Amino acid sequence: MQNKNVQFIDWGLVEYQEAWDKQEAVFSGTVAIKHDNVINKTDRATPNYLIFTEHPHVYTLGKSGHPEYLLLDEDGLRAKQATFHKINRGGDITYHGPGQIVGYPIIDLDNFFTDIHRYLRTLEEAVIRTCADYGIATGRYDGFTGVWIDADNDKARKICAMGVRASRWVTMHGFAFNVNTDLSYFTHIIPCGIDDKDVTSLARELGRKLDMDEVKEILKTHIAELFGMQLFEHPQNIPLP
Repeated sequence: MQNKNVQFIDWGLVEYQEAWDKQEAVFSGTVAIKHDNVINKTDRATPNYLIFTEHPHVYTLGKSGHPEYLLLDEDGLRAKQATFHKINRGGDITYHGPGQIVGYPIIDLDNFFTDIHRYLRTLEEAVIRTCADYGIATGRYDGFTGVWIDADNDKARKICAMGVRASRWVTMHGFAFNVNTDLSYFTHIIPCGIDDKDVTSLARELGRKLDMDEVKEILKTHIAELFGMQLFEHPQNIPLP
């Protein structure tokens, strides 16, 4: 049974470890339903979630990433009031912080399409269309995930990073879209292992701070349209356990 209903939840500013634990709980619950369907030959619908959040300053390293791409030691992290986590997504090192929309779609792709490549390209397209709504032309950088500005020349700069994990076609982790992000934190890493390209944000490109709620609304609308989701929100937007 396909279920295209997706619950949207905005967690606000949440510590990375807390968000990790919540993601794992929801992800594991969905995978368990799928496993039970196979074992007991049932057809329970699996839930889908689109979660937006922001994190305090944190650097995360994917399972195949390079620790040496973090240019701060423990003292340096403390000085920047930042933390560091090794995690089980794809991709290399990246930064999360206030002013950045971090999106965690925890969805069962059997409800939509079972193609990870298409999944990543669809998330990228939602960000591309959101940037276009603000008059910013973006695109893809051949050989890399994420969304870029001027990807076809030596001024290429990344505005959205991506790293996902999937099991039994259930996804977790997702994307980090720089809106009002403090870009100075990127100078302390080699983001995604690319040392000759810049990182940017909507605020930097437009020369002004943006309304985060407005950007979130536009972005989630594009995601829903591109995936064919029926988004709904709990009346009190209660966080997941």
